[in-house]
Amino acid sequence: MPARKIIVVGASAGGVGALQTLVAALPAELQAAVCIVLHVGRQRSELPTILARAGPLPAVHAEDGMALEAGHIYVAPPDLHLLVADERLHLRRSPRENLARPAIDPLFRSAAAAYGANTCGVILTGLQNDGSPGLYELKQRGGMAIVQSPQEAQHPDMPRSALEHVDVDYCLPLAEIPSVLTRFAAAAAAAIPSSTEVPEEPMQQVDYDLERPVTLGCPDCGGALRRIKQGTLTQYRCHIGHTYTAATMARAQFADMERGIDTALRLINERAEMCRQMAESEDVTDAATRQMWQAARREAERRAEQMRRLLSSGWLAPEAKA
Repeated sequence: MPARKIIVVGASAGGVGALQTLVAALPAELQAAVCIVLHVGRQRSELPTILARAGPLPAVHAEDGMALEAGHIYVAPPDLHLLVADERLHLRRSPRENLARPAIDPLFRSAAAAYGANTCGVILTGLQNDGSPGLYELKQRGGMAIVQSPQEAQHPDMPRSALEHVDVDYCLPLAEIPSVLTRFAAAAAAAIPSSTEVPEEPMQQVDYDLERPVTLGCPDCGGALRRIKQGTLTQYRCHIGHTYTAATMARAQFADMERGIDTALRLINERAEMCRQMAESEDVTDAATRQMWQAARREAERRAEQMRRLLSSGWLAPEAKA
């Protein structure tokens, strides 16, 4: 059954045990979809299996484009942000937030944009403060906010941060949260007014973008540069002391940029060679695995060719005449 309501849960350190306790007390006929982010980074995760064994609801790693269904648990896979849009799940390997990928905030923001008042956000045990900005936005869009009591959380940082920055609806011991979620799911779904200020492109909130940089970086050390005016002369100086006139800075920046692209091309080319060697290795006896290595080699070769075209296309370089 398509989900008309959604419960989004975020946890970090100590989260596996807390999530087991939470899902164990949810009913099999829960009338909402449950999406979970646990800070696992790139590590292999068996969390869906653990949660499916803990309670009556089926649990799986989310897949890109998967439809949301009530009474199902969807877990963010390692190293991918989990988002919600158009009643489907979406995965993005986009910038880390709060040093984490998957992170809690992208899920909470996208769920709030997609489901509005039919969203319930839950913050459980964890370090730092991931989840607080997302829970705040969820509340702004009419959703319900629940926080585990910091006094009983194994790591109280995330619950404390949420309580400090968000006007939460409930701060409860873990054992009392499932009953509130069950009542939330069973209540009539609210209509989302057409006037709700949902971003036109909510998925772009976690995509790589080209916003204007906060500052320029020093080509020598990478430190932040200050722009200094001396009469009609402009200089750039970092806190280490590297100093450039504007024209010298532009030339040094261009050289640094070309070195970076050269390095990227070298690494992609080496990636292709590594995949080739793995595909030809006697240690790889499974035909399907060998085909995967061959496909990865072809992908790297395609991207290397794109980089070569970029390098050979030339650049506008007014600094060369300065």
